[in-house]
Amino acid sequence: MANVNLASVVLRNALRQKMGVRFSHDMIAQKIGKREVVGHGWNGLPVYADRVDYPMPAIRFKEVTPDIQALREKEKGDWKKLSIQEKKALYRASFCQTFSEIKYPTGEWKMSLGFGLIAISMSLATMLLMKAFVYDDIPVTFDDEHQKAQLKRMLDLGVGNITGLSSKWDYDNNKWK
Repeated sequence: MANVNLASVVLRNALRQKMGVRFSHDMIAQKIGKREVVGHGWNGLPVYADRVDYPMPAIRFKEVTPDIQALREKEKGDWKKLSIQEKKALYRASFCQTFSEIKYPTGEWKMSLGFGLIAISMSLATMLLMKAFVYDDIPVTFDDEHQKAQLKRMLDLGVGNITGLSSKWDYDNNKWK
């Protein structure tokens, strides 16, 4: 297990060097501002993401303000003394969404279905236009009379007489075996 983790770290660092991406503490501090780093993060960088599979982001959602700092000092005491609004404010300072908000359907399926239906309708329209203006009529050899004549010719010539078509024809009774 340790070898796999070591290999992934070495590979990630090699890719970063190859691509010229180097993360310094100054760059990260610039991006996150004054938000508190509270963990490792799902990708090893201090970024915020609301994810069900990794529920603890590396940084808090909001920067520390005097109001939040006062609530954090108050939370170190008895939680029964905190009001519901104060508890919600503390939660919203650390997280953007609750689990039920993260899992709530976004309606993105409607856009996917719409694009899928557009693609299908464009394909059908293209097929009909190609059939009307590009393709010729089907050859006359596709009608029943010509197909029966072709079958009779193949049987007369003995095409596939071991395991093919002619092997399944009863020549004495003129019917299929």
